[in-house]
Amino acid sequence: MKLWDKGFSTDKKIDHFTVGNDRELDLLLAKYDVMASTAHAKMLGKIGLLSEGETASLVDELDEIQSSIKKGTFTIENSFEDMHSKIEFLLTEKLGDTGKKIHTARSRNDQVLVAMHLYLKDELTEIKSQTKALFDLLMDLAEKHKEVLLPGYTHLQIAMPSSFGLWFSAYAESLIDDLYFIDAAYKIVDQNPLGSAAGYGSSFPIDRKYTTKEMGFTTMKYNVVAAQMGRGKVEKATAFGMASIAATLSKMAMDICLYMSQNFDFILFPDALTTGSSIMPHKKNPDVFELVRAKCNKLQAVPNQLTLVINNLPSGYHRDLQLVKEIIVPAIQDMKACLEILTFSLKEIRVNKNILEDPKYDYLFSVDTLNELVQNGMPFRDAYKKMGQEIQEGTFAPKRNISHSHEGSLGNLCLDEIKKKMDKIS
Repeated sequence: MKLWDKGFSTDKKIDHFTVGNDRELDLLLAKYDVMASTAHAKMLGKIGLLSEGETASLVDELDEIQSSIKKGTFTIENSFEDMHSKIEFLLTEKLGDTGKKIHTARSRNDQVLVAMHLYLKDELTEIKSQTKALFDLLMDLAEKHKEVLLPGYTHLQIAMPSSFGLWFSAYAESLIDDLYFIDAAYKIVDQNPLGSAAGYGSSFPIDRKYTTKEMGFTTMKYNVVAAQMGRGKVEKATAFGMASIAATLSKMAMDICLYMSQNFDFILFPDALTTGSSIMPHKKNPDVFELVRAKCNKLQAVPNQLTLVINNLPSGYHRDLQLVKEIIVPAIQDMKACLEILTFSLKEIRVNKNILEDPKYDYLFSVDTLNELVQNGMPFRDAYKKMGQEIQEGTFAPKRNISHSHEGSLGNLCLDEIKKKMDKIS
């Protein structure tokens, strides 16, 4: 069944090429199409295009379909083009001509749009919740290990003392920045496009304010052409938010892979969270974190993928836009999986509390030793030269009882202030 069926069939190759994997993806989106269809049916009843009885029967049958989706028994067979055609078929099968009336005053274009908006609202909310869970864990770890020092690096060269408190809370605070992008994407998504029909509105006296409230949108996308131009744009906004989180996670995953190596030996995980080698019995590989790194690097490419699909399209609907669904839906699943596995794994992290006892880290303290000379009255340039000469001659004696007190330093992590920043957006 095709919603655009005019009584003749298309070539099977054309059919296969144009449908693609819509049926599989639509199983995730079907609940949102039913939600929108329910709001649409109620609105048609409100404006008199459906009788009270027709409205009630449509809503009841849509509730039955929604129940089958929740149970996992809803399917989209190959004889149907997508979720829209299957849902309309079920309504017509049960209700006859009443079922055929559900498509009054809408197009498949705004059906797809509103289902995607509703789907993205839920997924962005879930991504934000998972990100907050990871943030909370990182902040707990920062508090727990704030006294444990580790080397800080610039250019991958030993630089200055850092701490696990700094390291964990650095990634936590970075996630706050990422959620600003997620919130921006949510505002774009939280606009009702239903009623834009094929992109130019409808001659029926529809009530878009009613469906906006019924579906829980904060506002509507008023201009019907702008609503259609939002297709691809809302996915791209979501992708930018996810790419920002992914950048943070991939960087942390890279740190973890380095810190787990025997050359660093800063952290370790239980055997159950690592993998082995087929020929080297001593191996404890960070496969989980390598895959997080790779998946998150892929996620950072998603905005560009979407850009290349929608970039030069004029206004109005084009079949190119079908492809954005198969880009964004798997990306969302990968994003949630990475957040979940990182949170799960980091609960088991173990830190090395004696890292800086190794003499190779003595030079970490050169800056603090230099600063003490300056505080005692020596000009900075003279102190710098003296320190450099001692290092060159091998006479440098590090000052290990360091004291960093300014905001955000290893002696003053400002964890409460960072939590307050998160509280404002979560």
